Amino acid sequence: MYMVKVGIVGGTGYTGVELLRLLAQHPQVEVAIITSRSEAGVCVADMYPNLRGHYDQLKFSVPDTVALGACDVVFFATPHGVAHALAGELLAAGTRVIDLSADFRLADADEWARWYNQPHGAPGLLDEAVYGLPEVNRERIRAARLIAVPGCYPTATQLGLLPLLENGLADPARLIADCKSGVSGAGRGASVGSLFCEAGESMKAYAVKGHRHLPEITQGLRRAAGGEVGLTFVPHLTPMIRGIHATLYATVVDRSVDLQALYEQRYADEPFVDVMPAGSHPETRSVRGANVCRIAVHRPQAGDLVVVLSVIDNLVKGASGQAVQNLNIMFGLDERMGLAHAGLMP
Repeated sequence: MYMVKVGIVGGTGYTGVELLRLLAQHPQVEVAIITSRSEAGVCVADMYPNLRGHYDQLKFSVPDTVALGACDVVFFATPHGVAHALAGELLAAGTRVIDLSADFRLADADEWARWYNQPHGAPGLLDEAVYGLPEVNRERIRAARLIAVPGCYPTATQLGLLPLLENGLADPARLIADCKSGVSGAGRGASVGSLFCEAGESMKAYAVKGHRHLPEITQGLRRAAGGEVGLTFVPHLTPMIRGIHATLYATVVDRSVDLQALYEQRYADEPFVDVMPAGSHPETRSVRGANVCRIAVHRPQAGDLVVVLSVIDNLVKGASGQAVQNLNIMFGLDERMGLAHAGLMP
């Protein structure tokens, strides 16, 4: 059986350890290299005891482009800007790249620079980068060398609104995404706002003026709508570890359309999108640890305003699980391989 040789750049954060957890269950993947400058020489299982018995011999190492270039595919689980510096060399070596950061999500280098406050480090690769939302770009992903894994808010929001926009049903100028995220979405780095005493027993909105995921979401919604969209996106921090809950609002004047049937038909062949029965209210805990987006569509009081509820685990379908899903598609494997497990409850 062919084993896909994998390298991981930046394996000490939450997306990195989640990637390791998922790949440990993958029957056709061998994790050969994992890098971290600060933890070089440390055994992965010593840093993350949940991985004992899976990676007992694997140690963090300093990034080496020659060694990484010998892998079939390299994941970047790094802050933005890191993949810019290394992706070109790895692609030149014949290695495929799956980037979990934001480095290649936006097609416009100038727009990326405005939102990330630094010049784009690899604008020459943007035309080749494929946005890794399988429910939209599956065929392009199959042939891709460079994948930009979508962000967590963009995944939940786009999957929730796509059926309406693709069919020209929603007013594209009046879209609202009211989204809540668990604290792990802020990453593993220490910050006051992520402290237990700061985030516990409280909820707050943030980045209302403009969040970095906004241009990524609007870019995807424009493609679905075939034109410009007007989106108000308000993210919130909630006192839970994992999860994204997106409450999405769209004006749909045509009341003759069976929206439940529309959503069921759109996602009928999608292994990781679950359209729930009419009247459902999906919970984030139902997708905890699973690579699933659960969706419910409502038309309150049978009016023109449609409410779509979309939930994912921000570290799985919103990051590392979606990255593994892309790997499976790229290498012609069963898309569900290593990802078929159910969510964790309670």
